[in-house]
Amino acid sequence: MSDTVLLVLELVGIAVFASTGALIAVRKELDVFGVAVLAMITGLGGGVMRDVLIGAVPPNALEDWRYLVVPFVTAIVVFAFHPAFGRLEREIMLLDAVGLALFCVTGAVAADAAGLGFLAAAALGMLTGIGGGMMRDIVSGRVPVVFRGELYATPAFAGALVATFVHHQGWPQWWYLLAGGICLVWRVLALRRGWSAPLPPGVIG
Repeated sequence: MSDTVLLVLELVGIAVFASTGALIAVRKELDVFGVAVLAMITGLGGGVMRDVLIGAVPPNALEDWRYLVVPFVTAIVVFAFHPAFGRLEREIMLLDAVGLALFCVTGAVAADAAGLGFLAAAALGMLTGIGGGMMRDIVSGRVPVVFRGELYATPAFAGALVATFVHHQGWPQWWYLLAGGICLVWRVLALRRGWSAPLPPGVIG
């Protein structure tokens, strides 16, 4: 995957995740600073964790100004037009699924390029996808979505596995669409059909 394509995908994913963080901050009645901080945590958290774990320090978010500007601008837009965003609950959930798909792919590619093993690269791709959302939910006082029984991490891991394989084999870039598509379709179907991860026997979901 070329550096330009990787950068564009990451910035799009950052904007998507930042919008979900900003919207939650608005609903928590935080001020504009709080909205911006939660948006940046959500948009950049997974990528920063990935970069630190693969030894790419300082992280891209601190070296490239675009990584900071994108979530900040997104936060201001959501803050200013939050009534419109608040009416788009289903669309926001879909955007979150898109962000998850983008990040699981870019995270897996970066991890495989850094020389990690197959499963380790896939796991780090998954972490890139779910990390920002986990940090968002913890900071905002919510149980992270990944721990609520929803199928969230599993689709991300599946997409990351495919992305890692594609990158390792050196296949054409369009194969990454398959990797992201697996994650996106699985997550959207889980949302629409109420699929969830298994619970311990005797526990009511």
